[in-house]
Amino acid sequence: MPEIRPLQAADLAVVADMFQRVLRKRRTPTPASLPGYLQRLYLDSTDGTAGSPSLVHVADDGRISGFIGVTSLPMRFNDKKLNASICGSLMVDEDQRNDLSGARLLKAFLAGPQDLSFSETASDVTASMWTTLRGSILPDYSLDWIKVFRPVAFAVAGAKQRMPIARLGAPVARAVDACLGLRRSGEFSRWFGAGDATASQGRYTVSDIDADGFAGQLDKFTSRLAVHPAWDEKSLSRIMSDASAKKDFGDIFRCTVAARTGAIIGAFIYFGRPGDIGHVLQVLALPGQAGAVIDCLINHAAGAGLAGIRGRTQPALLEAMLGRRIIFINVNSTVVHSRDPELVRQFQAGNGFFNGLVGEHWSRIFGDHFD
Repeated sequence: MPEIRPLQAADLAVVADMFQRVLRKRRTPTPASLPGYLQRLYLDSTDGTAGSPSLVHVADDGRISGFIGVTSLPMRFNDKKLNASICGSLMVDEDQRNDLSGARLLKAFLAGPQDLSFSETASDVTASMWTTLRGSILPDYSLDWIKVFRPVAFAVAGAKQRMPIARLGAPVARAVDACLGLRRSGEFSRWFGAGDATASQGRYTVSDIDADGFAGQLDKFTSRLAVHPAWDEKSLSRIMSDASAKKDFGDIFRCTVAARTGAIIGAFIYFGRPGDIGHVLQVLALPGQAGAVIDCLINHAAGAGLAGIRGRTQPALLEAMLGRRIIFINVNSTVVHSRDPELVRQFQAGNGFFNGLVGEHWSRIFGDHFD
């Protein structure tokens, strides 16, 4: 008889192999350090009494055939303390995908004692399971945004993710983009390059900041929303440390944005290397300042030689992104579930902070290779 039970330390080698095959889609041997990281992420650093623990699905023959990885996140709704559980990894072996193993895992996760359940990586199939179980998709949190600076290099960078040989086209891409870059007027310059962002740069100061400094800025921006994270110092330090380790994405850039008065109006974290597509982990902005912060991010990334950048939307950023020739696509959805309908309504109205550092993408699972 199949069963669902909490993850145990003895399961980690099998779960790591499943990660390597199913989520990372690698045919190479599982890195030796991956089981240890999964233990730290899903066992040592997660409070299984405040919310759902990570769960495994055990098939009739005793094999672990499915897994749902859960991290815990303390939050607040105004002055009320909440326990949130984040579903970061839901996977089932190929030979078990038709027996509802995934749906059973998700149902068991949502039945946990947590006040809120989230995922920001729900595929179309998984999102459908969430809604069947009375979860809600959050459209304004579910869009990836893309800004292209160097169109030919951007195309090459995207192609080499699937066909590594495409990297041989990088020198030609640089030359073509350099020629295209001479066209600095009209609609072309608005779609490609820093465009209008450069014009506003002189009014703001962008400064590098370390992980601790960035962590010290978070409450200033997140606590303005009705539902927001309530990290303790230890857990936030761990998140910032993991969020800095993404070798696959390139160098990390952490910056604050200050007005002429010296007041910090925003901040951002992104990763990238010249000629590649940068990954934006977090953008923070005070009310009414999102456009300026986005312009500074665009200008900074373009100046670093990136072909383009992509990140995840927040409702507070969407309006400012309009008119900046940013492309929006839906790859995975952000979903929420709660027994308290008022909490769900807060997120549906854009009054909750989620995605990025308050989500799943801070972990080393996204962007690190565990060598």
